[in-house]
Amino acid sequence: MATLNIASRANQASTFPALLIAHHAKALDPNAATRVKFEDVDSLESANKAAIELVVDTGSAYYGSEKVIKGLVDAYTCLQSKNDGLVTEWLPRTTSFTPADFKSVEGPLHQLDAHLTLRSYVVGYTLTIADLSVWGAIRGNKVAYAAVKKGNMLNVSRWFKFIDETNPWIAEAIALANAQAQAKRSAKSSEGASYDIALPDKDKGVVTRFPPEPSGYLHIGHAKAALLNDYFAHEKYSGTLLCRFDDTNPSKEKEEFQDAIVEDLALMGIRPDRTSYTSDYFEELYQYCLTLIKEGKAYADDTDQETMKKQRWDGLPSGRRDTSVDENLAHFEEMKQGSAEGLRWCIRAKISVDNPNKAMRDPVIYRCNTLPHHRTGNKWKMYPIYDFCCPIVDSMEGVTHALRTIEYRDRNPQYDWMLEALKLRKVHIWDFARMNFIRTFLSKRKLAKLVEEGRVWGWDDPRFPTIRGIRRRGMTIEALREFILKQGPSRNIVNLDWTLFWATNKKVIDPVAPRHTAIATEHSIKATVKGARLAPYTEDKPKHGKNPGLGTKKVAFSEEILIEQVDAQNFQQDEEITLMNWGNAFVRKISHSLNPLSHSTVTALELELHLQGDVKTTKQKITWLSTKGQELIPVELIDFDYLITKDILEDGDNVEDFLNPHTEFRSEALADCNVAELHKDQIIQFERKGYFRVDRAFQHGKPAVLFNIPTGKATK
Repeated sequence: MATLNIASRANQASTFPALLIAHHAKALDPNAATRVKFEDVDSLESANKAAIELVVDTGSAYYGSEKVIKGLVDAYTCLQSKNDGLVTEWLPRTTSFTPADFKSVEGPLHQLDAHLTLRSYVVGYTLTIADLSVWGAIRGNKVAYAAVKKGNMLNVSRWFKFIDETNPWIAEAIALANAQAQAKRSAKSSEGASYDIALPDKDKGVVTRFPPEPSGYLHIGHAKAALLNDYFAHEKYSGTLLCRFDDTNPSKEKEEFQDAIVEDLALMGIRPDRTSYTSDYFEELYQYCLTLIKEGKAYADDTDQETMKKQRWDGLPSGRRDTSVDENLAHFEEMKQGSAEGLRWCIRAKISVDNPNKAMRDPVIYRCNTLPHHRTGNKWKMYPIYDFCCPIVDSMEGVTHALRTIEYRDRNPQYDWMLEALKLRKVHIWDFARMNFIRTFLSKRKLAKLVEEGRVWGWDDPRFPTIRGIRRRGMTIEALREFILKQGPSRNIVNLDWTLFWATNKKVIDPVAPRHTAIATEHSIKATVKGARLAPYTEDKPKHGKNPGLGTKKVAFSEEILIEQVDAQNFQQDEEITLMNWGNAFVRKISHSLNPLSHSTVTALELELHLQGDVKTTKQKITWLSTKGQELIPVELIDFDYLITKDILEDGDNVEDFLNPHTEFRSEALADCNVAELHKDQIIQFERKGYFRVDRAFQHGKPAVLFNIPTGKATK
């Protein structure tokens, strides 16, 4: 058996063509099977840094997409055709669809669009490796794929959809490839994550806490922290979960955020046993800071911010480090009053000047802020820093195990120092990896900037990684919990693809999403159906073929129906097709536009019902809508792309340079009469279009607005 080795981190536009052709060989001949292996690398060392390698039974190896495809053709005769000469010409051209910038692929796409005029296949009249090679390159290239999905190049879009829908194994092959590559990337066993992390002293009881700052909405990274703390407290052990709002910065915090966090936790099924606020302990924290100053373990400093930053980096002491206790106390009192003098000062813990761990170099623990606090008003003019108050309040509230992301690891010694310096009860720390996703940033500062600049609709924008954003896009809480808990408390840092995230959601929504029909209004055509009853009528059909519990819907029938242009262009004279939810029909007449520039556009169709025909024998099964016997409902369908264009933003990257200028794609359609009854937040499937969440229900005079829900098959 031949083996196909693929670098899972390589550009998929260069690996999908050969991968699909290998699957195609197996579909044609079960004996032509190829073993597929993924390596979690950018390129294959064994293949001269190529992204893909084929090793055949004789031991011969082929490197690179074009050579691998030729190797597959040589190995499996089922891939050979009478048009091999023409097919072979297309293989080198496939590379023109691999660049990741639109300007580079725009020309080749337009050339392909012209070539596909009046053609269903790239070469000849059947599927060949030329189709699969070009289709795979486009599908693997996020830029080219997005351009095709827009539908501006009608012939390419028609062909792309036709190849996809008439070869269901393609979607399965891509989904399997993405799943296998992600599984390799996550280094995770098929049994799921392990929660046996040997928490110390768990036999003495487990109390965990989730300490959100009310300065923004919860995002998926916060969700992982909240769910893991909840899992260890309530499921793994019969313990206690605390939710404590870290409300120590009046400049950023709002009651709006606080209320939203409470609601989001409840939606995720997280029910803390107790909720508290760091502001409840401001007096105690003030007294603890006094203790540190009196014991010579903290001092007041008025060094300007830039100088202090440089001194800490260079391992140099502040000129105020050896100030007397009395002077430090006097400055601290000025800070408490919020006087002009006090505003110049901060308090620093006296830990170390030149510790190799820079987090231990005399960190600031108190600073002034004269803005009113949303809970304590104007009582305080200075506030404790998170790294000071967190260990103290953890110890005071009885927290036994502080589970927090690995980004705090350098500050763990600081956490322990605070407790030891103040002679407080020790708290065990467990680090877990934060959850990173490609083309996504989780920084609240960066997210807030997009909101403030009006680049998105708000914190619940469906392009946002906030809990509210992904829920508005169509993620179910059940799937969210399942996906995050499967990641577990591992310390391995990985950058996840959204593919598996949305694939998890599909498993939840597919069995319960009612099926409906929508026809794109642009270029849609009316077809006359001979053999249909003269008078329109309706029948009750199940909303879901495999879930009768969802009830029934009205399906209207008449002699005039709407069909999408892309379907009509694929019809052949006298071809037998299937009208879904009705039966078979013959295509008896196809009328085209008289305009020579748009001759391929179908303007009218005449169909003849053949209800005794076998739906299993037809290649084309299309959706349609009767124009009579029902009120067609206008809908606006919205799809989204990533907010940034780079998979992983690196230190030094300017976010502005990688913001995606086109992330919202709208199209208009007409839907069946039952869509008028849908309510906001309901999830449905428009057959052959995908799953959608209702963002705005239909109102007379206003179309319904629905958001496309990714399924793990799409790249968005």
